[in-house]
Amino acid sequence: MTRRTTAHLFCSANGVVEAPNLWQFDAFGPEEGQMMGKAIGGVTDVVIGRKLWQEWSEFWPTMDADDPFGQFINPVRKHVISQSLSGQLGWNSTLVDADPVAYVTKLKEEGQGDISVAGGIETIRSLFLAGLIDALTLTVHPVVTPEGRRLFDESVPMTRLQLADSAITSAGNAVLTYSLRG
Repeated sequence: MTRRTTAHLFCSANGVVEAPNLWQFDAFGPEEGQMMGKAIGGVTDVVIGRKLWQEWSEFWPTMDADDPFGQFINPVRKHVISQSLSGQLGWNSTLVDADPVAYVTKLKEEGQGDISVAGGIETIRSLFLAGLIDALTLTVHPVVTPEGRRLFDESVPMTRLQLADSAITSAGNAVLTYSLRG
């Protein structure tokens, strides 16, 4: 049985997904928190890029034990995509220094529970375009930011998507879930 693989990014109205901590929190309400809780409910493995892993591995273990995301991210198995890290990583993490597409293909066939791809941008982009992410959720915030990287930039060829689910929150966010159109 193939495990379900998802990714969820916060996005500005002009497509920026980089550094959402700089612009998202004035439009992040209880509905968004409930959606995030539901999204991570069945996740047993997280695929994560080196930069985000380094940031989170320094931050989340120091948070209060009752923080809902901390309760999820600290014990979950993490698979860190990196060509520059080496050795034992700690924080319940496994180094993935091989081809991420091959690694996630194999991971989807083993074990139980859902897989969440938390970042980075290139990792999510390559796994989604390879057909390995079953559902890509973009929470589009009502903000335009003048700079930052986009998930789908000019390097991505025309790619057809299929809308799988949508919602508008009371904070004004559009929560859009896509899959690749076959």
